[in-house]
Amino acid sequence: MSVATRLAGWFSGLSGAAAELPVRLGGQSSSRTASAPVRMSGVDQALIWVTVALLVWGLVMVYSASVAMPDNPKFVRYAHTHFLLRHALSLGAAVALALLAFQVPVASWEKLAPWLFVASLVLLMLVLVPFVGKEVNGARRWISLGFMNFQPSELAKFAVLLYAADYMVRKMDVKERFFRAVMPMAVAIGIVGLLLLAEPDMGAFMVISVIAMGILFLGGVNARMFFVIATVVVIAFALMVMLSDWRRERIFAYLDPWSDKYSMGKGYQLSHSLIAFGRGEIFGVGLGGSIEKLHWLPEAHTDFLLAVIGEEFGFLGVLCVIGAFMWMTRRIMHIGRQSIALDRLFAGLVAQGVGIWIGFQAFINMGVNLGALPTKGLTLPLMSYGGSAIVMNLISLAVVLRIDYENRLLMRGGRA
Repeated sequence: MSVATRLAGWFSGLSGAAAELPVRLGGQSSSRTASAPVRMSGVDQALIWVTVALLVWGLVMVYSASVAMPDNPKFVRYAHTHFLLRHALSLGAAVALALLAFQVPVASWEKLAPWLFVASLVLLMLVLVPFVGKEVNGARRWISLGFMNFQPSELAKFAVLLYAADYMVRKMDVKERFFRAVMPMAVAIGIVGLLLLAEPDMGAFMVISVIAMGILFLGGVNARMFFVIATVVVIAFALMVMLSDWRRERIFAYLDPWSDKYSMGKGYQLSHSLIAFGRGEIFGVGLGGSIEKLHWLPEAHTDFLLAVIGEEFGFLGVLCVIGAFMWMTRRIMHIGRQSIALDRLFAGLVAQGVGIWIGFQAFINMGVNLGALPTKGLTLPLMSYGGSAIVMNLISLAVVLRIDYENRLLMRGGRA
């Protein structure tokens, strides 16, 4: 099938009668269920438009949150549109790469999974090499590409997702055996974790751990083994916090950000984020009217973009963002379940892994902004400033759309 034909499927309506669909939905067999003719699009149009809406809103808010930054001596050399233009450039590159990713069949992603995982490990090691990795605020997480800074941990999230799904497909026969089914994956995630903690980037390690654990659970790993793994992971993260002075201070600051000890230090971001939400009230102060973004709230265009949304659009604006991410996560998980019902286990686990990734990271970012969780450097997917994150988010969503496209082909009696 030509590229033009595939892209045309995004916007053209396709109709057909599905008299008998060999699917299993909601735990009930429907292998001989008669159905009326239905109209089906090439891919999920609603998912595309919700994604576009979040991207456009994010672009507007990145400009709003960063427009005053050149007034700061640290950014005096930048134009007022500096971050807007860079974010728009990242969006353009991300859309182009997402369109290319959509052309790749799911079977090809399955073959590439181990190699992408190895490539991500190599990049995570390279970022730690002096004069290769770029250091910002004491963290070495980026590789400079000239026009943008690439963050290998974002690729690692996607690579681990594909690798975990491929791993579960290969280990289905021994999924009830701990040492043969779980231990090799645990070792792989442990290696990734050590490299991420060396940067340090505990937030990315948390997301990757949850993605891997979620795919293992959805892939059918014994529930008792899963809870053992979850307990070990929770204890490991607790020990990381206890053994690190600055992580421990961050927890104390989260518990009491208004205290004299933390209000001007570790609790500064959280306290000003809460002030921003308080100023927004129900309907907000209006687009561009935020006071906290005027050098009071650090990282307003990245980690704390939701606080600016809360101040300018109020409770209703924040509710819209939460609702959009909840709908998106639910829809992606549905596409994954549909794939598994069609006996496409790898595709189903990949789609559900993307749902876990976007849903969990959005949940953590929102929790941090609202003071429900300790401060952690994770961006809001699809909306916050950050080229690598936008690129990998859109590529992962393009893979989900490809999975949905192939599901629909199969249900029309074609070949994926």
